Amino acid sequence: MYNVNDAVVYASYGVCTVKSIENRDFSGETLEYYVLQPVNDIRNTFYVPTKSGKLHEKIRRVCSREEAEKLIEGMNEENNIWIDDEPQRKEEYRRILERGDKHELISLIKTLSSRSRELLRKKKKLHSADERILHDAENVLYDEFAYALDIPKEQVVPYIKEHE
Repeated sequence: MYNVNDAVVYASYGVCTVKSIENRDFSGETLEYYVLQPVNDIRNTFYVPTKSGKLHEKIRRVCSREEAEKLIEGMNEENNIWIDDEPQRKEEYRRILERGDKHELISLIKTLSSRSRELLRKKKKLHSADERILHDAENVLYDEFAYALDIPKEQVVPYIKEHE
């Protein structure tokens, strides 16, 4: 259970603050909901049931500073996870985004960034679906690292390069 003012990561939306816990009736049944607000986009609000449900499974606590530093130090150890079959690749990469496992996200970012550099050398680009997944993975991971390290999001990549 999360409490008001807790920082959480919600699916691929990034870091959110639990603004309140409220009873709401969205579907003919009154349920208790976490009211989440993204830290970098106060225009959005998410209502996530506190009990059961697939949406609740998409919430997790933000990693600590120590966890973020350890993940960054171990980035070079993460594997390449390129999948040649495009439909299979899209499906698996979407699942990785949904699970939100930081090790898998790092592998995904490394894989797609490497593939992008390789294609650029050939004067080609990533497929738009791969670009979108890369952007989403970077957004959620870098958002969490920025929060955990207490630095602006635009400083995350330089921080990673300095501490890898």
